[in-house]
Parts: sequence; C-alpha cells; structure tokens
Amino acid sequence: MDTLSYKTVSANKQTSGKKWLLVDAEGQTVGRLASKVAKLIRGKHKPSFTPHADCGDNVIVINAEKVSFSGTKLLDKEYVRYTGYPGGQRSLSAEVMLQKHPERLIEKAVKGMLPKNKLGRQLFGNLKVYVGGEHKQEAQKPEVINLDTFK
Repeated sequence: MDTLSYKTVSANKQTSGKKWLLVDAEGQTVGRLASKVAKLIRGKHKPSFTPHADCGDNVIVINAEKVSFSGTKLLDKEYVRYTGYPGGQRSLSAEVMLQKHPERLIEKAVKGMLPKNKLGRQLFGNLKVYVGGEHKQEAQKPEVINLDTFK
C-alpha cells in the first residue's frame, strides 16, 4: 500500500476559494446574527476549514439599523470604553448605540466572536457593515445568504 497517497492537504489563503456573501440583518437578533457571520468569516462552514489560515468568506451586512435584541438587552446592555485618562471611563447603552452607530454595534458583536490574535484581526477586515440596503461592493457580485436557513 502506498502511504504517500494519504497526505493531508491543508488549505491556505490562496487555495481557500473566497467568496463574497451578502447578509440582510433586518429582523435578526444581534447575537445570533453575529455568531453566524463570525462562522462565515472564519470559514467553519467549509469542509476545507483550516484553523490557522484565513480561509473564510468576505461578508457584507446590510440594514444594520433593523436588528433586534431579545429581552431587555436594548435598555440594559452597556458598551464600556476607557479613554486612557483618569476618570475617563465612558459607557453607551445599546439603545443609544443603535441610534447613533448601528454598524459599530454589529462590528463589536462579531469581533468579540473572532479569535483574539493576529488572525482574528486579519479576519475582521473581511467584514463590511452598512446602514440601509445599499452597499459599495456591487462589483464583487455578492451571493445572498439567508441566515434563517444557515446553521
């Protein structure tokens, strides 16, 4: 028996076959949307998933302002940041962030579900979030994904 035929082929960025995917966030719950988008960006839905390589797809999220929260998270959830100065801790409720910058809300949720290393920072660049139904990636001909049927 020839053992050379049993080599495991590991996918890399060049051989991954990246696609552009379009996701409509209208009516989706933020956490469930973010976990599915993070899975698409990471490439875990592909049979050629490789943990150490960027083999996921590029994802465009539209209608960011139309997401929903379950329970009372819209009022209770707070996003805390620190300016670096004494007494510089600032916080925004999810309700205020949804009104001012709804794209940041989705970006923060997805970024929290990616790896906390160089690969995670690189993968985060594969996410584009837009308020409204228009986006700037028409030239890439994105494929529409229905998250209700995606596992």
